[in-house]
Amino acid sequence: MGDWGFLSVLLDKVQSHSTVIGKIWMSVLFIFRILVLGAGAESVWGDEQSNLVCNTLQPGCENVCYDWKFPMSHIRFWVMQIIFVSTPTLLYLGHAIHVIHRENKLREKIKQQHSKGMLKSPKYTDEQGHVKIKGNLLGSYFTQLFFKIIFELAFIVGQYYLYGFVMIPQFACSKYPCPHTVECFMSHPTEKTIFIIFMLVMSCVSLLLTVIEVFYLLCSRVGCRSGKRRTRNNTSAENPASLSPSWQPKLGAEDPLKQNKLNMEFESHTRSRSGAKEDKQLLEDHSI
Repeated sequence: MGDWGFLSVLLDKVQSHSTVIGKIWMSVLFIFRILVLGAGAESVWGDEQSNLVCNTLQPGCENVCYDWKFPMSHIRFWVMQIIFVSTPTLLYLGHAIHVIHRENKLREKIKQQHSKGMLKSPKYTDEQGHVKIKGNLLGSYFTQLFFKIIFELAFIVGQYYLYGFVMIPQFACSKYPCPHTVECFMSHPTEKTIFIIFMLVMSCVSLLLTVIEVFYLLCSRVGCRSGKRRTRNNTSAENPASLSPSWQPKLGAEDPLKQNKLNMEFESHTRSRSGAKEDKQLLEDHSI
């Protein structure tokens, strides 16, 4: 297995341009996949073909039987899986770095031409260089998540069809140049089965985190849009605009009772005034 240092440095830069769930996915990739693959799995498998034993002395029989049973080594298969799954993330990193570089130049032009005010302000980054995942950058982020899901599913299904999920201690082989059906025996089958199941579980965890991240971004986008709509549509026929505090009566805890009492007093007052006016009119008519 090659050196993972270069890939680790690149993936580490994605941490500052990802969501919280993306950072967790990156930790799972570093600790539970790359580290375990480099530290433990490679030493367990070793030269797997030389450890295969078949009950025949026919030259070339063991090599043919191993190639028939394992068309690709588990270690190389997992290395290819990690590279394919990480490639969309690295492409997103390239897009994010390009956006940061372009908006840094734009910010410098704004400082130079501040008085003219002809340039738009940066959209995707802030003064500290932190990326805001929205617009075209959000589309790029969704695209890399989509391809990660496809690659994870493809490698899980491919592992099942190539090897299965359990290392069988022995298998029968009748391929040429074997003189007859021979029995071949694997080394460390139980230990290898444990690593196979562990890497499978980590693949499923990474796949689950990616799916959760997709729903997280979708919910956050929908939540932001619904929040904006609510602020715009606060005043409607069903929810009219409320009066300012200066127009509202300052009543205590017994608001309904006091309001009814005030209404009754107002009605009696208006009635007494109307009655006084009628008496005055009658006196004037009588004097005439």
